[in-house]
Amino acid sequence: MITKKELHNYIIKNENQYTEFKTSFGKEVIESVVAFANSYGGYIFVGIKDNGTINGININNETLKDWINQIKVNTQPNIIVDMQDFEIDKKIVVAIEIKEYPIKPIAYKNRYYKRVKNSNHLMSLDEIANEHLKSINSSWDYYIDDRHDFDDISQENIIKFIQKIEKNLNKTFNDDPLTILKKYELIKEDKLTFGAYLLFTSNNSSLTAFSIGRFKDDITIIDNIDINTNLFEQIDKAIEFIKKHLMTEFIITGEPQRTVKYDYPLEAIREIVINMIVHRDYRDSGNSIIKIYDDRIEFFNPGKLYDDITIEKLQNGNYSSRTRNRAIAKAFKEAGLIERYGSGIVRIKDECKLHGVIEPKFEEFVHGFRVTLYKEKLNEPVNAPVNAPVNAPVNAPVNSFGFEILKLIKVNNKISYDELAIKFDKNRTTIMRNIKKLKEQNYLKRVGSDKNGYWEILNAK
Repeated sequence: MITKKELHNYIIKNENQYTEFKTSFGKEVIESVVAFANSYGGYIFVGIKDNGTINGININNETLKDWINQIKVNTQPNIIVDMQDFEIDKKIVVAIEIKEYPIKPIAYKNRYYKRVKNSNHLMSLDEIANEHLKSINSSWDYYIDDRHDFDDISQENIIKFIQKIEKNLNKTFNDDPLTILKKYELIKEDKLTFGAYLLFTSNNSSLTAFSIGRFKDDITIIDNIDINTNLFEQIDKAIEFIKKHLMTEFIITGEPQRTVKYDYPLEAIREIVINMIVHRDYRDSGNSIIKIYDDRIEFFNPGKLYDDITIEKLQNGNYSSRTRNRAIAKAFKEAGLIERYGSGIVRIKDECKLHGVIEPKFEEFVHGFRVTLYKEKLNEPVNAPVNAPVNAPVNAPVNSFGFEILKLIKVNNKISYDELAIKFDKNRTTIMRNIKKLKEQNYLKRVGSDKNGYWEILNAK
């Protein structure tokens, strides 16, 4: 429990996500106990007003024992809390300590609460289900799908998945395909899981419905496609349709073959599409939808941000990665389609910056989550340093080939001219010429010697 000094500190900080004040003990205290237990734990101080004023309470030798028992018998599963009384200015305050409960969710009279900032919120059915799955270290896509059987999935799709893993992890499986899927928990009790069906379905499935349209305005559709394949095939089909409706320009690099640059960063689009497929709430009856307009692309996915992740946490990167579809996420990671969990938003923003377009917008929208990419260019050239010399060519845009070089250098800042030449299938002279341009335009500089130094992308974040 806490000390009297710590209690004073809690009172000064006022109510928050981990602290609540109550003037007396009653059903609202038990609701708060449940809310804290379903969240991250906390303290309830009985005998203090909302504004932090100490009003005190009257207790006897049996009071705390009675309160502990009331909380125990009125919570399911039963919660046992720690209580301690303090005397402050000749007034009694009782501190109730609630620890985060390992098996969630906890109910009070069949109602489930969680702590959000400084208040208690009634949990939705979806939140209740998610908390239960997290408590047993699982997710819905690991559960058996009684509606489909092995006739509904493709052996060819399974083989492609295994080949992707072998290539990505540089390993060879000796087991048969179904045994491999069992090891990945995609088959349980010799039955398909929901994840296995979505990943390897051979049917046109309404569960995977993915709609993409090219819009002239909000009501005028120029072209559209519905993709109802397995999840792996959706990536290429979606990107292929999007590319068909993007504007392009040809960049002259000095090579016989011209370089094509799209008006949106393709890597950002690919990252968004993969995130849509992996993080979608497939229990929702709505479709994933992409709308391509003249000046923007909107990506909408059923299912709001998972768990306690907020837009603010998403933007500043202050969150730990969690996903509602753990089986699907693991399959995509093993196949090399996801680099690491929780890094997608950063890569999308970085790709937009490198491409020279304004930052995308992330928002919860209706019953889901929406990302908007914009065609609008940045006011300043990508990566142009704030304190660039007066005579520096700060208005020189980076060409498409230079952009690709910067992307590789961002991954490996010690990459050599020869390694870049091999990566792009170009000669060393071409690489050196383009890097020279990047250095002249203040996008890139070399730190140290050619042999032992490294590249630095200027003003990169």
